[in-house]
Amino acid sequence: MSRLEPGQPAPAWTLPTADGKELSLSDLAGQKVILYVYPAAMTPGCTTQACDFRDNLAVLQRAGYAVVGISPDSPEKLAKFIEKEGLTFPLVSDESKEVLTAYGAFGEKKLYGKTVTGVIRSTFVLDERGVVELARYNVRAKGHVASLAKQLGVGLPAA
Repeated sequence: MSRLEPGQPAPAWTLPTADGKELSLSDLAGQKVILYVYPAAMTPGCTTQACDFRDNLAVLQRAGYAVVGISPDSPEKLAKFIEKEGLTFPLVSDESKEVLTAYGAFGEKKLYGKTVTGVIRSTFVLDERGVVELARYNVRAKGHVASLAKQLGVGLPAA
């Protein structure tokens, strides 16, 4: 499994959204993008992470970043997740896991001391041309947005 490195062009994608439309990486050209990968909607860690992005979205947007979440969940499950948690950024569905694999975010990982195959919680920051500026793998759900914002030089309000 190959991982993305800064300076590489991000793999292109077009995926279904929660509202039944499609979103492509090319639709976001000209914007800096935070693409975050999470294993499963409506699980505790993924809910914590999604709500953290939701709660800090305005600050990230003012700093010029669009946020997109990607998981192998169906568009229908994503729609329920958005509604339940009041999420205000797009979630895209990669049920085939092709895009997750292309980004190095699907494969072997350690879970409770065992090696399993699954989604690797990851975050990618892409520049306006779709080039990887930052690729972080095996991130923690809790505190991730604050850590990422600090690394990007974006000041978040005190909690």
